[in-house]
Amino acid sequence: MAKQKTVYCCTECGGETPNWAGKCPSCGAWNTLQEMRLEARASKRGAGSVRASLAQRPRRISELDSSEELRFSTGISEFDRVLGGGAVAGSLILVGGAPGIGKSTLLLQMCAIAGREKTILYVSGEESERQLKLRAMRLGVESAEVYVLAETELDNILVGIDELKPDIVIIDSIQTMSDSEVASAPGSISQVRECTMRIMRVTKEKGLTVFVVGHINKEGSIAGPKVLEHMVDCVLYFEGERNTSFRILRAAKNRFGSTNEIGVFEMTESGLASPGEQPRHLRGLRDRRHAPHPRRGAGAHHALQLQRRPPLQWHRLQPQRHAARGAGEKGRDASRKLRFLHQRHRRPVSG
Repeated sequence: MAKQKTVYCCTECGGETPNWAGKCPSCGAWNTLQEMRLEARASKRGAGSVRASLAQRPRRISELDSSEELRFSTGISEFDRVLGGGAVAGSLILVGGAPGIGKSTLLLQMCAIAGREKTILYVSGEESERQLKLRAMRLGVESAEVYVLAETELDNILVGIDELKPDIVIIDSIQTMSDSEVASAPGSISQVRECTMRIMRVTKEKGLTVFVVGHINKEGSIAGPKVLEHMVDCVLYFEGERNTSFRILRAAKNRFGSTNEIGVFEMTESGLASPGEQPRHLRGLRDRRHAPHPRRGAGAHHALQLQRRPPLQWHRLQPQRHAARGAGEKGRDASRKLRFLHQRHRRPVSG
């Protein structure tokens, strides 16, 4: 029987320690150490592995390939903007968000367009094949080059990738994947880390583009070890409020592009739609700003918030001179807008 070793892993930095402590000795975070059991693996090194290791020799940096990365469009303009101009072949992309926010819908809609030219393997660990088919019919996904595999065992998934040889792989989600050599439940720290590491190796060796779906915890970060975000090439967060139809896609990490871009989507009955450069309720605001308001004494104050590109607009309409606090406001927090209006009256904004 294989020997088991118990270590304690930090959920913030991924550091390991043989004994439990209230404070992580690596990063100093409190109450982040969780027990993890490791099983000693037998060495499988042989002549073949020695020959393979000798084939990877150090090379001069001047001899390395300096050509640009191979990009392709996902078919969704907002998605391409956040990725830096499209997806890169041989990259591992982590898409995180709250359950039900629209992560799977976004990737399935990408399959409908990118599947016309690329071979896509959609690995579903949360939905059955029938459930995925019904949702694909609602979204209009009818491409013949989109294959579905309802599997959670990572070894079987890698075999399917070797047989199909797809261009794009979607894994939904990483918390449901399991490695048979790791003695822990799916979704645990060790399972998430080992599965992501094996997927990353396959991605780099075969030049695939892999999208991995990850759920977030109550703090708003990807569920699992923090080292997971360091292993992937791109970390995307899909955010939005449950009581609104708008969704925002932003990049927290991107090795192939900028992290200043955002993508705006609107959830409709037929899936996610891109409302364009501005939200729908602000379209035409520039053309109507000089038009008289039906109510006497009305005014509008405009502002741009430049945290990401394109800038986010919000405005405050004042139907009468002494309007009630918070009336007719759209966009950010009411108290912040009132403070801005106070400064607006005291000091005119240039430009």
